[in-house]
Amino acid sequence: MAMQAERDSPSTLADIIDRILDKGLVLNADIAVSVVGVELLGIKIRASLASFETAARYGLEFPLGTKMETYAWQEAMIGKETCPHCAKRVPVATLLEEGCPWCGWLSAKAKKEKTLPSGNGHQPQEIPLEAP
Repeated sequence: MAMQAERDSPSTLADIIDRILDKGLVLNADIAVSVVGVELLGIKIRASLASFETAARYGLEFPLGTKMETYAWQEAMIGKETCPHCAKRVPVATLLEEGCPWCGWLSAKAKKEKTLPSGNGHQPQEIPLEAP
């Protein structure tokens, strides 16, 4: 029985570029030209393609003269996670402590913090959450 590759959904060029920039792509190549066992030419190629955020996350080196103190670089250095509800990228601390600012999804920790103790100190009183 022959197996055939299948796609879940059609991908556009923009989807492919977005995935490459999000995950990153690294190329390592060693090329050697030899004649009768004598190496005449050796080429080592190291190239990477990634978004600034992905590059910063994996600690890739940047060219000399790159101004790392700009707002964009500082923003790229902040760890981000994908919201499980809307799939937008949100800083990890915000997602865990406050929830998703885009769709209103709340983590278990944020839900727990939304409850306040009642006046008698016995049962916590839950604050109703509004849907976005």
